[in-house]
Amino acid sequence: MLTTIKKYLGPGITCLLAISLLNTAIAAPAVTNPVKPGSAIRIGMIDGLSGAFSNAGEAVQRNLQIAIERVNARGGVRLPDGLHPLQLSSFDNKQGVEESLTALRHVTDQQIPFVVQGNSSAVALALVDAINKHNQRVPDHRVLFLNYSAVDTTLTNEKCSYWHFRFDAHADMRMHALTEVIKTDSRASKIYLIGQDYSFGRQVNKSARAMLAEKRPDIRIVGDDLHPIGKIKDFSPYAAKIKASGADAVITGNWGNDLSLLVKAAKDAGMATKFYTFYGNGLGAPAALGDAGLGRVRAVAEWHPNAGGADSDAFYQEFRQRYPDPRDDYVHLRMQAMVEMLVAAIEKAKSTEAAAVARALEGAHYKNAFHDAVMRAEDHQLIQPLYVSVMQKKGENGVRFDNEGSGYGFKSERYFDARLTALPSSCKMLKLK
Repeated sequence: MLTTIKKYLGPGITCLLAISLLNTAIAAPAVTNPVKPGSAIRIGMIDGLSGAFSNAGEAVQRNLQIAIERVNARGGVRLPDGLHPLQLSSFDNKQGVEESLTALRHVTDQQIPFVVQGNSSAVALALVDAINKHNQRVPDHRVLFLNYSAVDTTLTNEKCSYWHFRFDAHADMRMHALTEVIKTDSRASKIYLIGQDYSFGRQVNKSARAMLAEKRPDIRIVGDDLHPIGKIKDFSPYAAKIKASGADAVITGNWGNDLSLLVKAAKDAGMATKFYTFYGNGLGAPAALGDAGLGRVRAVAEWHPNAGGADSDAFYQEFRQRYPDPRDDYVHLRMQAMVEMLVAAIEKAKSTEAAAVARALEGAHYKNAFHDAVMRAEDHQLIQPLYVSVMQKKGENGVRFDNEGSGYGFKSERYFDARLTALPSSCKMLKLK
């Protein structure tokens, strides 16, 4: 996949990493290159590879692996001492915060310079805090945190960190796109909110309320539920509540099995409700809904397999050739972009040292034949296009590919270019000199 990285000449604001360092610049030590000549540049993935959300963690691992293989196939990462391959080291956190902090200690003990994580904003927030402290305590072996899916808005707002970069659209950006679609649906009158009971799920429900009140004040919120994350095996009581409420649409940020089990319960209850989701286009959700989801289930993402165009099709087909099992079919363009942007930043910095790579990532531009994104320097939030797509049968107009061999795919309903997805940030982050 062809990528180019260039500096984005846009406005930036000075940011603050810690209140105690307000109006003070962080002194950066001399740039060093911790990797030995010819040795692999390691990336430590901390995510759930067992338990209720193992399917989500395994999907991430596949996406990262193919991106790394693509880099290594062209020789690896070019540094002044020659080419270095990338290497993925995975650490199973069982979706727990304490397990994640233990995994981070393994990463730092092994002096792995880059941490990637995303499935759980609660974990991401804990990692940001721990990495901030580690980097202050051990400046010779600092760590850079690349976030591919944790979308709690605070991570690039009040909890922003110089050592954290997010490559996914955050919750408010995704909700903005979904509510722009709802705004134009004249039949939408009663909406039910349901989500996972942790920081991200609460943020999704809060954001939905605020944006609907602004864009469609006539819409009634007829339910607002939060359920334990990864604990519910039978969502039929929740489906019964949604049905009894008379809701004509559901908004949910649920992911993994919490989403597939919810939509299965909705189907079993005979609901004809529309679902506006963050992640309804994979991990079993299309197959669980079947015909009941046609024209009713929507998902928001930076890309989807039926986005269109020869280059987009080729990108998707390459993934499917690498992972032919339909169960493995869950592709994230943002993870491919993350790896490519990291490689370009390392090459620009001529080092794997965290501060040097962070400086190179700020304002960096990712562009291929069908995607164009900029890493906003002021808050380390990737600004990129978003699609809202709707579930249809494979073979219908605009649905060339199905999801997970289900016979159902997603068709673009609305496209929002990067200028329309960017939202203001309250980040105040201290920059390194």
